[in-house]
Amino acid sequence: MVDTEQNTSTTLSEIKQKTQLSGKVVKTTLAGVLVDLGLPVPGVIHISQLSDNAVKKVEDVVTVGQEIVAWVKKVKTDRIELSLIKPLGMDWKDIKAETVLKGTVVRLETYGAFVEIGAEKPGLVHVSEMGHGYVKQPSDVVKEGDEVEVMILEADRKKKQIRLSMKAVMPEPEVKEETKREEKPRREGKKSPKVGKSKDDTAAVMQEMKGEAGPTAFESAWAAALERSKVERANKFKKRKQFDVDDELIDRTLKNRA
Repeated sequence: MVDTEQNTSTTLSEIKQKTQLSGKVVKTTLAGVLVDLGLPVPGVIHISQLSDNAVKKVEDVVTVGQEIVAWVKKVKTDRIELSLIKPLGMDWKDIKAETVLKGTVVRLETYGAFVEIGAEKPGLVHVSEMGHGYVKQPSDVVKEGDEVEVMILEADRKKKQIRLSMKAVMPEPEVKEETKREEKPRREGKKSPKVGKSKDDTAAVMQEMKGEAGPTAFESAWAAALERSKVERANKFKKRKQFDVDDELIDRTLKNRA
């Protein structure tokens, strides 16, 4: 975070990065500005640190004798490097997952809301991270200028992207207990018979299949049918044999007459 103390430190070791200091411009050059801070060493502002926009000439921004307020970038033994560009509240190295902080909604899109958290880029709260329930569009939950509490989900320094969540810092919704269905009282007394064969019936069937018990009506009928089939086949065989003998006698008789 930015330190807003102004020239209260008297030694260089007490001056921290991002500390805000006031001073007077004592000299301008092509490369930058020399500032009297009332400290043992002067302040120096490079031309690239005079504005967020490109600066062609130092005098377009500051002039000699002007009182200015600047932020400390780096402290060296012979000078203090300053910047007129307000430093970021959070550097990329400070952006860590699961950090909870407050920010301001600066832009709404159909897919989510961008929240300024003091980093180089605003973070995105996707519409799916705006509440525990279904959110159709971001404007149903927030509007530009709203201050919201968010949790950092992920930060990608290379892509300059920060993913945030509002849902992660919201209390979990209470789960309503489902109304229990009334159970029908069981009737006491004689139990209804189970459908299917009992163990004794099953055993009897197994014995019948193994032939341990007497033949069943079906088995007796099947055996009688097999016996009849054998007799019929034997009779057919006898008749066929007799036909063969008769044919042989007729053939011999005809040969003898010839």
